[in-house]
Amino acid sequence: MGAQLRVYKRRIRSVTATKKITKAMEMIAASRVVKAQRKVAASTPYAQELTRAVTAVGTGSNTTHPLTTEADNPTRAAVLLLTSDRGLAGAFNANAIKAAEQLTERLEGEGKRVDTYIVGRRGVAHYNFRERTIAEAFTGFTDEPSYADAKKVAAPLIEAIQSETADGGVDELHIVYTEFVSMMTQTAVGSRLLPLRLEEAAAETAGKGEILPLYDFEPSAEDVLDALLPRYVESRIYNALLQSAASKHAATRRAMKSATDNAGELINTLSRLANAARQAEITQEISEIVGGASALADATAGSDN
Repeated sequence: MGAQLRVYKRRIRSVTATKKITKAMEMIAASRVVKAQRKVAASTPYAQELTRAVTAVGTGSNTTHPLTTEADNPTRAAVLLLTSDRGLAGAFNANAIKAAEQLTERLEGEGKRVDTYIVGRRGVAHYNFRERTIAEAFTGFTDEPSYADAKKVAAPLIEAIQSETADGGVDELHIVYTEFVSMMTQTAVGSRLLPLRLEEAAAETAGKGEILPLYDFEPSAEDVLDALLPRYVESRIYNALLQSAASKHAATRRAMKSATDNAGELINTLSRLANAARQAEITQEISEIVGGASALADATAGSDN
């Protein structure tokens, strides 16, 4: 019994130490998600207005440009997958990877070759383990991405969309990331960045009761679109990185809270088992004392006779 009690006490100490760690990680994630939410709120209007400006330029001109013009027969596409560098975030990375794989399967079903670009060590490890080809990987900044990180990610994608498919370029650019809906809800979504769907963007603007402004292009609409292309891609990727970071922190906070609660329940269960073992040990000791006293009394009575 004594050995069993020591085992319970050792497990209680171990679980208690783990509980302290998960509680600390929960509090850190809670503080980080608030900062990430603020950055998302600050970057979203810029990305939306830039998309609106690109839509206005695209609908107001007949210029053929990779930003607004779809290829007659697209044969190659790029998919940018945003994951995290660290785990302990529940199904956060698994959902994003699953959405990317579904998108890749759909594009390949349409007869397109897919080049995969990945942000985050978890996504890179997943693809490397399955020996899948990665066009380019970016790691080390997913918890607190900056605009400079977004520019670094966007650079090879912009180069690919501006190149001919025969030279390794792509006709379409898609992005898969986790959209931050609320502290309890984060959804893995996939969307096409390029070419921009002008009809959908114009319909969304019209649905809000807004009217696209009329522009005079100087020196030309093509030059304007050339200048807007990197800004548009960088801003959308930056906003997606921030959304993904906020979602990751929220998922970590929720996972660590669940782990802390489970640790508390396990400590209570082990405490009850330890108490039962201690009571059983005490009962056994009392029984041994009573049995010894009874045997001593019987021996004394026999010697008197």
